[in-house]
Amino acid sequence: MNNIDKQYTDLLQDILDNGYEKDTRNGKVLSVFGRTIRHSMKDGKFPLLTTKKMYFKGIVTELLWFLKGDTNIKYLLNNDCNIWTGDCYQNYSKCWEINPMTTIGKLVGELPFAKMVKFTQEEFIDKIKTDDEFAKIWGELGPIYGKQWRSWKTATGIGYTGGFNVNTGEIINSGASISYKQIDQIANLISELKTNPDSRRMMISAWNVGELHQMALPPCHYGFQVYTRELSYDQRFEIFILKNERKFDWTPDKRITSEVLNELNIPTRAISLMWNQRSVDTPLGLPYNIASYALLLSIIAKQVNMIPEEVIGNLGDCHIYTNQIEGVKEQLTREPYELPKLVHMKTDDFYKSLSDNPSLYGHLDSKDFKIEGYQSHPTIKMPLSN
Repeated sequence: MNNIDKQYTDLLQDILDNGYEKDTRNGKVLSVFGRTIRHSMKDGKFPLLTTKKMYFKGIVTELLWFLKGDTNIKYLLNNDCNIWTGDCYQNYSKCWEINPMTTIGKLVGELPFAKMVKFTQEEFIDKIKTDDEFAKIWGELGPIYGKQWRSWKTATGIGYTGGFNVNTGEIINSGASISYKQIDQIANLISELKTNPDSRRMMISAWNVGELHQMALPPCHYGFQVYTRELSYDQRFEIFILKNERKFDWTPDKRITSEVLNELNIPTRAISLMWNQRSVDTPLGLPYNIASYALLLSIIAKQVNMIPEEVIGNLGDCHIYTNQIEGVKEQLTREPYELPKLVHMKTDDFYKSLSDNPSLYGHLDSKDFKIEGYQSHPTIKMPLSN
């Protein structure tokens, strides 16, 4: 049974029935607060909504972009993903409004009377793709998710320079310098899962208060936590059957002990992931968030040889923009299909190398992941409010 589409459409209906009307920075909404959505991955079903068509490649590309530690939209645009284009172009437009003289645009008219005109969004996208120097400046979103996940900046100490004149007491060339280090939260998480899997401190945060003002958009899904538990012998044996019945010389009369399961590298633990989200564009953003965190759980589980069990979303301000309501009502009339399955196309050896060196996340590509059996209703066009 496809329970995730049901939970999702129930939430849409909840917002329509019980939402409070609000005027927000980017439009009128109906809003409720404090909801939870959860999906069990034990049966192998991947939570990609079926009541409208989802762009799986875009979901994969954005997540890999986070895991690479990247914060520039050039990688996204080069991989046909426009999730962050509106926010980036909005930054460019704001700079243009403040000071067109220092913001790059295009010359229109004949010299010497040519006029500098702001790029359209389409021209802006093309410029990011084709001009590396332009992309370095205008494709940058600030220290958002990837930066915080892979290189959280923290001070390690303060150093002083200079001295003083012992005769006069005068300070000479005084100064202070702060030293920093970068914390790779993802690498630390992988290490902790391997060495202390029952830890209650396996958390990743993107909410860096000291850097929020530098971000194009403060994180909506601002942190996640993972949890593991031991599998019973029967559960491990079940996994063994699923993995090895066509490859292993086994008959029901043979005794498969825990030691044999260990030798065959059958997982000993299940892993779950729970994310927290302060702001939820429920019609457009939430379907991506659900699938993205389910994919992240699958990647982490593969690297530490665990079985993905449950993905859970704790949702704060869940809203529908008023210009999305007609699309939401259309989606609510649709019956869900069966969920697809996620298939990893790389070998176990490839994932082992990732586990040994988490920085190699950057080598993953959207083609490394495939879903099978995905059937959905058509796309529903709804406006995105940046």
